[in-house]
Amino acid sequence: MRNLFISAGIVAAGIAGLQSGRTAALDIVSPKAWAVSATLRGFYDDNYNIANNGQGSFGAELSPSISFNVPMRQTDIGLRYTYGLYYYQDRDALGLNPFDQTHQVDVWLDHSFSERWKVNFTDNFAVGQEPELIGPVSPSTPNGVPYRVTGNNLANHATITLETQWTRQFSTALHYGNNFYDYSNKGTTAADLLLANLGLPGGKSASLAGLLNRVEQSGGLDLEWQFQPETMGFVGYQFSIVNYTGGEPIALTSFLTRPYMSNDRDAITHYGYVGVKHQFSANLSGSVRGGVSYTDSYNDPLQTSKSLAPYADLSLSYAYLPGSYAQLGFMHDINSTDVASVDPASGSLTQYQESSVLYASVNHHFTPKLMGTLIGRCQYSTYQGGPNSNVADTSYGAGVNLHYQFTTHFSTEVGYNFDDLVSDIANRGYTRNRVYIGLGVTY
Repeated sequence: MRNLFISAGIVAAGIAGLQSGRTAALDIVSPKAWAVSATLRGFYDDNYNIANNGQGSFGAELSPSISFNVPMRQTDIGLRYTYGLYYYQDRDALGLNPFDQTHQVDVWLDHSFSERWKVNFTDNFAVGQEPELIGPVSPSTPNGVPYRVTGNNLANHATITLETQWTRQFSTALHYGNNFYDYSNKGTTAADLLLANLGLPGGKSASLAGLLNRVEQSGGLDLEWQFQPETMGFVGYQFSIVNYTGGEPIALTSFLTRPYMSNDRDAITHYGYVGVKHQFSANLSGSVRGGVSYTDSYNDPLQTSKSLAPYADLSLSYAYLPGSYAQLGFMHDINSTDVASVDPASGSLTQYQESSVLYASVNHHFTPKLMGTLIGRCQYSTYQGGPNSNVADTSYGAGVNLHYQFTTHFSTEVGYNFDDLVSDIANRGYTRNRVYIGLGVTY
């Protein structure tokens, strides 16, 4: 469950928010067994097609939602569905389809078999275009596609964790995760790639489906020891496997008699780490996890590679006033990328990125009815393999939101979001500004 952007009046950030509506889906629990809500927004996006010479557009967003939550003695079950309809005036003026649609489904289950055995399950399914919606669930996780993608793109993120308290001090956490991605941009052939390489008409670059359709699976075990009531240390191992499922050519090289295919970037990664969680005071807590990852790009037909990389995950949370809190975090890990270039001198293919993410948020209640949210995120990524090896991308994101609750059922909001990608790869960077104002209703 994500806690970066929590606001009872905001059903879905969608087009105008850094954080997607599925965040709120798992963190906001109505006292009733069900709740219905909707948000109507007007916005301006100065680069909705994500280009160096971006095209701007006014627009409107309608986002209704319905949720069910059933807390029981040992079990808590929840389900939420959010629909998004977005209208772009500029596309309408150009004679293009002016509408985009999104769907979000969130399911969560917490169950205590006994005082010692507990299980937690979450599933987030989304269809949409924004990276906050179809990218990784956690804001700390590196995202290899930091831009808007047209079409009905699918993403599903499922996790399950079994926690067992073996003794008063010793416990374990057994966890499994599954991420599925399917992009609508597909259909590139080897002939398309050849024409593009030669600069001839009809050429196309590798499709997003060929580059990024994949299944990511991970499983691991943490061994935990309660040193003090406020301090827990742990050591853990995680196994991760990435299988690319696009089934399309993604690059050409003279070193092979066939093109590079999607599954030539399949990889296995082993993680080993140690860490500590500490409650400094009643309103200040933090955790540190550090170790190493070992990645085997075993399916590369030309140059199978094995590499070590540092792994880190740090977070700090501070509730400085009732209803107001701040969060700060950092993560370093590897991630998939939409870049698959070939080094002409060696035939080496870009396999993945190694990324560092710094993120922060502040949620502040100015009054019982007025809340402000400030969020920021910076990701620095280097490419591993290919001609861009160790070339960097740096993406920045920031957002501010003011939310006013008129009554129990009615609210209003205004906000601004900024996105910027600075890349050493030509014509990859962009800047995007979005402003919005909206009304919300909840029952």
